[in-house]
Amino acid sequence: MARSIWNGCLGVGELRVPVKLFGAVESKTVHFHEVHAKDGARIEHRRIDPDSGDEVDYAHVVRGFETSDGGWVVLTDDEVKAADGPHAKLVAIDEFVPAEQIDPTFYDHPYYLGPRDDDAMAGYRLLHDALARSGRVGIGRIVLRTREQLVALRALGDGVLGLATLRFADELVDPGSHDVPEPRRAPARREREMARTLVDTLAGPFDATDHEDDYRAQVLALIDRKAKGATIELPKEEPAEASDDLSAALEAMLAEASRGRGRRRPARRRARPRARARAGSGRG
Repeated sequence: MARSIWNGCLGVGELRVPVKLFGAVESKTVHFHEVHAKDGARIEHRRIDPDSGDEVDYAHVVRGFETSDGGWVVLTDDEVKAADGPHAKLVAIDEFVPAEQIDPTFYDHPYYLGPRDDDAMAGYRLLHDALARSGRVGIGRIVLRTREQLVALRALGDGVLGLATLRFADELVDPGSHDVPEPRRAPARREREMARTLVDTLAGPFDATDHEDDYRAQVLALIDRKAKGATIELPKEEPAEASDDLSAALEAMLAEASRGRGRRRPARRRARPRARARAGSGRG
């Protein structure tokens, strides 16, 4: 059973519901260790004082913030917690907004909220059902990992509440600040019609199980082959070039889609590689 990573209360006005926070994702990234190419020994990373060259014990490492005049302000862990304020153990919901008004760019990391005990079940279910009926998302704040974060509370299936951290508006880069040149010509009417037909032809409901992590499977297969002594040949990289003829490209895509090959990506079954990369620290 998954362990909670935070315990506190979900608050809406004067209503308080004791809850537990759980992670909603599990990393499947293949992790590599840093090893010495000569003998395969694991590389160690140590904390070194650049002035003296001496190794510094972790117990003597503190948080330092460099000020504009070149000085340093050192804060202890307890002093950093002072920024949490009096509601460090509260998910405080301030307002409810239509779900469709939240741009996906704002969503950061997903979690699940669960009732902390049997006594919390009534209030927990009350909030879940109210959100489910309204189609709205609760916006509030939580102090998580020594940082106050904006969050979105929403009703999920099976009577579960989902909580996602949100990025603050000033953390997002304005799309207009990027150097994107204006197109030299507008798409022709026929091209727009074909593009619209292509989107309609490939339209369908989203099913997350249709999409697998092919890259991870390929890396594990490559490790298996290398472990058996195979020589790994690098594939020839195909240059990324713009289509010379938009109409011709669209016609080819429509023809493929109409044959049923492009409507949905087929699920692929792969033989599980024998070699398995162990999760650990290092570059991934």
